[in-house]
Amino acid sequence: MNEFSPSDLKTILHSKRANLYYLEHCRVLVNGGRVEYVTDEGRHSLYWNIPIANTTTILLGTGTSITQAAMRELSKAGVMVGFCGGGGTPLYSAHEIDVEVAWLSPQSEYRPTEYLQAWVRFWFDDGLRLEAAKAFQRARLEQVARLWCEHRSLAGNGFQVPKEAFLAALDSSRKSVDSAADGNALLTEEARLTKKLFKFAANATDYGDFIRAKRGMGNDAANRLLDHGNYLAYGLGASATWVLGLPHGLAVLHGKTRRGGLVFDVADLVKDAVVLPQAFISASRGDDEQTFRQACINTFTATEALDFMIDTLKGIAQEIGTRAR
Repeated sequence: MNEFSPSDLKTILHSKRANLYYLEHCRVLVNGGRVEYVTDEGRHSLYWNIPIANTTTILLGTGTSITQAAMRELSKAGVMVGFCGGGGTPLYSAHEIDVEVAWLSPQSEYRPTEYLQAWVRFWFDDGLRLEAAKAFQRARLEQVARLWCEHRSLAGNGFQVPKEAFLAALDSSRKSVDSAADGNALLTEEARLTKKLFKFAANATDYGDFIRAKRGMGNDAANRLLDHGNYLAYGLGASATWVLGLPHGLAVLHGKTRRGGLVFDVADLVKDAVVLPQAFISASRGDDEQTFRQACINTFTATEALDFMIDTLKGIAQEIGTRAR
């Protein structure tokens, strides 16, 4: 009979965890055995509990600090921690993975190895790596179609796109993905479709003319919120790869110039489906960043985004890995 410690019984599977935090102007510490963040209100300090067993990722923004004891508890609970600038972007940390997207990951050596072994079996084969990249893009397209057409939160906010034209654009993109000869062709198609999605979203929210600016360079609300929301998706992507024991450098599409490219690959599964429409909805109605961030997190939870990421990674590892010699 297997025995469980009290801490085991408190642990929630990462794919079922509900919380993703962005904190600023506070201290994260351990108080009475609990991890809490402390804010100052005049002469008083306010303490807020962080339910670490139900948390995937914590982004620490401007004016934050964290104690060694808090990092120890977060590591034990398997929580990814990233340091970032104001509003969730850009992301910094001392970790070696990447200056732009880097994470302080829990140092657990007891994660599964089966997915890593399957991943490396195909990863060194250019053709199979391309097939894995196509599988990511197909899953991305399916998620965009499902959520933009069916999810109640979008319809409830008046976000509606012309269904026939929208599905035709996705079908055209799917054909281009299937026929892509290399990773560059896939990246080109990814950018082409995203540009169309920006137009659909801008029209659906009466946002007006929109041009996607480089990260941190856009002055309009939609660009700022897109940057912010994308980093939430990167946090989930980093958690998904860590849970399965997949190094961030083993990317299939975005890894040529970024050692953390697999996080980008995985985050793309939900960025266009969740973050993009919510950014335009929130920008059009004048939401602040906190309201937008909470709306994204709520949708990630409602649509089981982390589950979807993990299942997609597992499926690709198992399916493509079996094709390798």
